[in-house]
Amino acid sequence: MLVVIVAIAVAVVLLLVLAFAFNHLVRLRNETQAGWSNIDVQLKRRNDLIPNLVEAVKGYAAHERGLFDEITQARAAVSGASGPAATAAASDALTAGVGKLFAVAENYPQLRATENFQQLQSELTDTEDKIAAARRYYNSVVQTYNTAVQSFPAVLYAGMLGFRAREFFAADDSDRAVPQVSTTT
Repeated sequence: MLVVIVAIAVAVVLLLVLAFAFNHLVRLRNETQAGWSNIDVQLKRRNDLIPNLVEAVKGYAAHERGLFDEITQARAAVSGASGPAATAAASDALTAGVGKLFAVAENYPQLRATENFQQLQSELTDTEDKIAAARRYYNSVVQTYNTAVQSFPAVLYAGMLGFRAREFFAADDSDRAVPQVSTTT
């Protein structure tokens, strides 16, 4: 009789430990999904601001048609990207295009002086800061989640229960390259 009671107690404790471990993995998986949603919201906000910015610059720099097309294509790529790696690459291309757009705007002081352009530029800068913060948060929760999924004892059952390591929102290889600076004119 005592053996049966001990066996039941061990089974109950084991089930409780597994339930707590499972719930921990679920919480971490949900945090990664929330982190990704934060990035997605900011990327959509940026995508909504960019057409207004392009239109503001178009009136002054109509001859920059290639740049406007590049930004439009990069914006579409961000909207159509699936997964962190593809979204990061498309987002980085869009950021580069917007940087070029700001460089073009530097040639038009009357454009830079307009309140509409200044407001758009300020909102876009703020959004870029929020995207960077959302990326850091997402990568932090992905690291915690991946560590939990790949650590003992979760590694024994996580895969069977559908918990898989998540992909980081990482910079593209071209973003890590050292920029070439020339001091000759």
